Amino acid sequence: MFDLDLLSILLPAFVAGMLVLSTHVVLGQQVLKRGIIFIDLAIAQVAALGAIVGHMNHDIEALPFSHIWMPALFAIAGATFIAWLSKRMADELEAIIGCFYVLAAVAAMLLLSNDPHGAEMLKQLMSGQILWVSWSQLVLPAILYAAILCLLLIKPQILSGRAFYLIFAIVITLSVELVGVYLVFSSLILPALAVNHYAGRFKIGWAYLVGLFGYIAGLVLSATFDLPSGAAIVATLAVSAIGFRLILHFSSRPKVTVAEV
Repeated sequence: MFDLDLLSILLPAFVAGMLVLSTHVVLGQQVLKRGIIFIDLAIAQVAALGAIVGHMNHDIEALPFSHIWMPALFAIAGATFIAWLSKRMADELEAIIGCFYVLAAVAAMLLLSNDPHGAEMLKQLMSGQILWVSWSQLVLPAILYAAILCLLLIKPQILSGRAFYLIFAIVITLSVELVGVYLVFSSLILPALAVNHYAGRFKIGWAYLVGLFGYIAGLVLSATFDLPSGAAIVATLAVSAIGFRLILHFSSRPKVTVAEV
């Protein structure tokens, strides 16, 4: 049974999810267009690696906002490297990005192997802690996401150039901090995949609706049945995306009339 007292926890989590979707739906379309599906996983994992490096070095950890700028530095460096490769090894780029992700994940595991709290930190970075997001954590992402969306509204062609990688790195860094690597990937790819073959009006609007349903259903399921929130939302995002694709498939099938029979 759903407990209404949980709304005080679910509301900031829901807002966090909507903030993530606000930019990820747009960027996800570009990721599919470029055919670099694993870039979000790779950059998210590199950002997580930056957070781990900052955590391991107590001098860095003591610096103000190190939990934000340290992952951002790693993410920007990773995105710059991928942008450089995109002009020189375009035919192998997706494979290299996949290797980049695996190496970053392995490096994170090795760094945390002797940390008594390493497993918990790794789990938090991968699955996220969206249910425990506070209102104060949402201020900076809200400001930066709004600025990025305004920039894309004024100059949408910026996503077609190399600036895409810088914007992507900034967005991914903030999103990993809020929801974890798995939800970052799912929020980028699943709504984009859901509407990938949709040729009608309001394509981007339908993608946002797919994401909205996934987040609401996942949060409700998580709160009702005491499930891990990140995993629940990933599952409901997948169901939402598959559901839209099925509706699109059956609604676009030609109808057989009596005369044709």
